[in-house]
Amino acid sequence: MSGLKFSKRQQTGNKIIDVQEYKETFSKRNKYNAKIKEYNGRKYHSALEANYAMELDLRKKAGEIKKIIPQYKIDIRVKGKHICNYYMDFRLDMPDNSIEMHEVKGMETDLWRIKWKLSIALNPQWKFILIK
Repeated sequence: MSGLKFSKRQQTGNKIIDVQEYKETFSKRNKYNAKIKEYNGRKYHSALEANYAMELDLRKKAGEIKKIIPQYKIDIRVKGKHICNYYMDFRLDMPDNSIEMHEVKGMETDLWRIKWKLSIALNPQWKFILIK
């Protein structure tokens, strides 16, 4: 398969490149130009998200938060049927045993808006917070 050649004319002009070169050149890009940032041994989708994780850690040390779960999976089901999964940036378990879901958002898409609204509608017991 490494001998395959194909054209990616729109991004490379008329140059023909192989599969490995394409992967190295284009697959690591974020479509919204967000840069992956590492904090405390974990990679975050953006600097904004990593900085927020740092802030949450400080709040946890101060006793404002009991537990932080990053990339918390929400199984979105309607009438028992699985529709999709939504990965919330942070689930926070608070000292009063309430649960907060925090989403750090730079770019809002239509798909994200639908998943966000469904998550809120299907989980009224949680508090949802959007950080921009």
